[in-house]
Amino acid sequence: MRDYARLQTATLLRRMAFQLNRAERHTDPDSVHDLRVSIRRLSRCLRTFAPLYPGRYWKKIRRELSALMGSAAAVRDRDIAIELLGQAGISRRAAVITRLQAERRRVARDLSLQIRRWKSHDTSRKWRNRLEL
Repeated sequence: MRDYARLQTATLLRRMAFQLNRAERHTDPDSVHDLRVSIRRLSRCLRTFAPLYPGRYWKKIRRELSALMGSAAAVRDRDIAIELLGQAGISRRAAVITRLQAERRRVARDLSLQIRRWKSHDTSRKWRNRLEL
């Protein structure tokens, strides 16, 4: 079971790293959505297999994932709001949509900065070592 947990965790961590790279280059709605999915799956994996990891480092990783998820959620929330307003027939030039687009650009920059920090600290490698993957 421990080998299975390690394999699943390593796979999900690689997938999340891929999605982070993608979201850093393109903060389009699909990239942000896929990033959120990969974070959520890795977080659930860590929680499910918690007894099989050494120590309690998995909790710290989940906290860090939660912060990253919050940044991605801020972008995604604006994407959804803009999409729903468009479906409701609100003009793309309406003040509410232009304000949401400006907010989205700001939170997307914040997400990109957080991704760059994650990469500059070589977080993926540190997590692999701590979880003994």
